[in-house]
Amino acid sequence: MDTKLQILFAENNGYLTRRQMPDKPTYNRLLKFVDKGIVERIKHGVYYYGETSRDHMMIDVEKIVPGGVLCLYSAWEHFSLTVQIPQSFNIAIEKSRKVSLPDYPPVILYYWKQEYYEMGIITKEISGYTVKIYDLEKSVCDAIKYRTKIGMETASEILKTYLKRKDRNLTKLIGYAKKMRVERILKTYLEIQL
Repeated sequence: MDTKLQILFAENNGYLTRRQMPDKPTYNRLLKFVDKGIVERIKHGVYYYGETSRDHMMIDVEKIVPGGVLCLYSAWEHFSLTVQIPQSFNIAIEKSRKVSLPDYPPVILYYWKQEYYEMGIITKEISGYTVKIYDLEKSVCDAIKYRTKIGMETASEILKTYLKRKDRNLTKLIGYAKKMRVERILKTYLEIQL
């Protein structure tokens, strides 16, 4: 990898777009590194280069989606509730908001009702960024709530993993489940698991 491209990638947190190329020769060199497997093409016109796997990186959520909260697959991966690695950052925002997203990093927005959006938000330091994320129990309840969309196997895996944890709080879990109107379904899952 040549120094000019390394500097460009470093200045942009490991991501570059076609528009950020200063000239055609630099872009052509970038494409050669893509062919060699040194640089990863994320999607048309968006490239990634870094020393670590991008799947384990964090982004400045507040800068990209002000008021956004890491949810679903991003939260489940952070809490090690599933072996599935998200291909994009999953971020919840309040349903009435309109947000425009940059070309990178890859983000999927979830528009949630205010009562669900505000429930269980905590602030954590992840990979050097202070981010909002749903707490462990709220994340498990999200898996139950969206079980038909994510698949019953994934929802079951998340609950099984949660139940093995020493830091679990079943009272808090059931409290969230009541507020999210999934208490009966959660109790059915719990009867099967316990």
